[in-house]
Amino acid sequence: MAERGHSLESIKASIEARKPDFDAYIDPQKQYADAVIEVLPTQLIPDDNEGKVLRVRLIMKEGVEFFSPVYLFDEGSTISWIPCGRKLTCSYPGIKFFYGPDAYFGHEVSVLEMDGQFDRLDELIYVESHLSNISTKFYGEVTQQMLKHSDFPGSNNGTGLFQTIVGLKIRDLFEQLIASKAKTPVEATKA
Repeated sequence: MAERGHSLESIKASIEARKPDFDAYIDPQKQYADAVIEVLPTQLIPDDNEGKVLRVRLIMKEGVEFFSPVYLFDEGSTISWIPCGRKLTCSYPGIKFFYGPDAYFGHEVSVLEMDGQFDRLDELIYVESHLSNISTKFYGEVTQQMLKHSDFPGSNNGTGLFQTIVGLKIRDLFEQLIASKAKTPVEATKA
């Protein structure tokens, strides 16, 4: 918010002005999405009014063809992880990750959540190494992309991290769809 030159009051006023259209046209679409990124207030700072630290949730529908939800440590488990310490520099208020199964608009989903922000993007590799199904082509690709775009808004928090991961998931989904269509004519000639 502040990094984009807006005040909390102006953002709230803008949101309220657009709320009827949002409620009518945008919000209902979430129930059909295979992945949703929710941006929420932090839970790390009690009574936070600044909005500089965000809690971001990546909600991923289960059972979608060509799409495997991202998970932290152990697929299907419920995990709360504070990675700060020897391997990840975290200033106040720190970073907290959550992963677990849930229901969203009646669909079975997996939720990956990040609350807080990174002090050093080069240390993101530590977090990346604990995430699975992120659709990277090589070790460290998420970190590389985040470092490449470190000047973008949200690059040090869950908005940038999850947008990067969703971008990689879309690439992977596209490649799988193309590969499946390429196989179809060959299989048809064998029949």
